[in-house]
Amino acid sequence: MKLLISAGEESGDQYAAGLVEALRLRLGPVEFFGCAGPRLRAAGVRPIVEAERLAVVGLVEVLSHLPRIYQEFRKLTKAAERERPDLAILTDSPDFHLRLAKRLARSGIPVVYLIAPQAWAWRRWRVRLMRRVVTRLLCIFPFEEPFFRQHGVAATYIGHPLAGRVRPSLGRAEFFRKHRLAADRPLIAALPGSRRGEAARHLPLLVEAARELNAWRAMTFVLAASRSAGAAFFVNRITGSGIQVIEGETYDVLAHADLALVASGTATIEAALLGTPMVTFYRVHPASWFLGKWFVDVPFFSMVNLLAERRIVPELIQADCTSARLAAEARALLEGPDCTARIRADLGMLKSRLAGGERALDRAAEVIAELLSMERTGVRNGS
Repeated sequence: MKLLISAGEESGDQYAAGLVEALRLRLGPVEFFGCAGPRLRAAGVRPIVEAERLAVVGLVEVLSHLPRIYQEFRKLTKAAERERPDLAILTDSPDFHLRLAKRLARSGIPVVYLIAPQAWAWRRWRVRLMRRVVTRLLCIFPFEEPFFRQHGVAATYIGHPLAGRVRPSLGRAEFFRKHRLAADRPLIAALPGSRRGEAARHLPLLVEAARELNAWRAMTFVLAASRSAGAAFFVNRITGSGIQVIEGETYDVLAHADLALVASGTATIEAALLGTPMVTFYRVHPASWFLGKWFVDVPFFSMVNLLAERRIVPELIQADCTSARLAAEARALLEGPDCTARIRADLGMLKSRLAGGERALDRAAEVIAELLSMERTGVRNGS
């Protein structure tokens, strides 16, 4: 059996690698190939395309990278046409993967889409395309399944793959000792984003916010570097800032932080599952913001607030995303133990809402195995 699997960014690579393991346990020997990041490659997926070459965010930012991205797209579609996989699994990255799904469906290859595109928030017209080209959509948030089913997409809620998996590997004292952190100072975690482009855009804001906060009170700042970006990328850009960079220990950094400054994305869910009070932020190119805001139809930008259906953590987006606002929001939380206690309680409720996700990837593997069985017998349904 041969399956195409594709993930375009770090979180998708993590989920997809876990799914590969779950599928091997359920299906036995399977040959996987496709667009693979470091985790998928470590899981034995043969890379036609390396996912790192696709990691770009923003409507305008992507323009200069389009020739390269199209070249990678062509490599992947040609491989699919040549190797004829039994099924394709596409993970997140809708700008790339919905186009890929269209080509695969045209070739008669069933498509399972893991991590639903946020068509409920913006670019709702994508639903029409998904209805035509996605055989089964696997949703990780509970409100997504009814939305997509209402619009005619065969969707299944599997739970969030991070639920039950996000936990520190070290106790607080051991973590502080390992990295020689001052135990008598507040620890502030900084997460500028997993992609180098978004991280570089946010770094100056975080460095200046750290300077302003340290002028008020001595603190320890730790930047949690994703493996895809690498510690060296940050160290070379924040020399002299006093911010310590730790790579590959995000859960420990978040779990033991008194407060986190987190770029909107998967990291906000990780912080929520660890119960860490946070200030969320995000900034894109001004032209991307101008073009994109006309397509957005949500009351909040942070997934934490969207899931709670109310503002439980501060979110600073675009014009509001300044070093002064970051420092002010952080200081307000550090000065207000009642506020941080309330946030921790609210995050605990969110964690309960996402509970049950421990088997998310096992459930995804069950759905895929069922689809493969139906494909072999020529039967499909939308259950």
